[in-house]
Amino acid sequence: MIREPAVSGQFYPGTGQSLRKEVEKYISKGPASKPEAIGIVSPHAGYIYSGPVAGAVLSSASLGQTCVIIGPNHTGLGKPFSIMTEGVWRLPSGDAEIDTRLAKAILSGSSYLEEDSGAHRSEHSVEVQIPFLQALKPGVRIVPIVLAEADIQAYRIIGKEMAAAIRSANSGGVTIIASSDMTHYESRESAKAKDSIAIKAILGLDEKGLADAVGKHGISMCGYVPVCVMLAAAKELGAKGAKLVKYATSGDASGDYGSVVGYAGIIVY
Repeated sequence: MIREPAVSGQFYPGTGQSLRKEVEKYISKGPASKPEAIGIVSPHAGYIYSGPVAGAVLSSASLGQTCVIIGPNHTGLGKPFSIMTEGVWRLPSGDAEIDTRLAKAILSGSSYLEEDSGAHRSEHSVEVQIPFLQALKPGVRIVPIVLAEADIQAYRIIGKEMAAAIRSANSGGVTIIASSDMTHYESRESAKAKDSIAIKAILGLDEKGLADAVGKHGISMCGYVPVCVMLAAAKELGAKGAKLVKYATSGDASGDYGSVVGYAGIIVY
């Protein structure tokens, strides 16, 4: 199956040359030796807004040859816990092949995930990560997963079962990327205050603390579910710490600080 791009020319440039140029603008060159990331939190808005944070965090760590990209379901389409195990994702920057071996291992070992392309067809949260990954890791393969809300126990089970499959099927390194923006459409001051609470939980590798904070403080973090799953998986894979690489808001690009969206780039190692 070929999954055609859903937001090409909207969230990012629609031609290969323009897209590669745009991505390069946001990627940090940094040192040649970079820490290996078990997990990453990366935003998924239009590149003009979230590109600086996505580029900074994704280029600050050594990526695996396969990236499991977990996004939230913005559209409501498809199965609630959806994975694609075969095919390619076609983008202006080139085709990204699904790592079928790993994807099938994750699916077969999961109590929740179901094979389903419908949830992915119009969903942007996984798609916008791929051009950065292709620029940083030529030939990168992906495992696309889209998740709806459930409860903390489900998130932990999905993460732990994912980690078990990664451990058994790993053939060249795997990075788990949780695609998420932070607070939506509040003042910069309000967004930063709420996002700092969520970020503190992530840096503490505390998926329950994150889920509780989202509910208690009304944090409109669209991808907190992917982040909870990533944290649960990362700890099973030996994660011991996390680092905030960059935080910004849409106001930094638009100049409108009265109603912003927050973006955080975090590495789990």
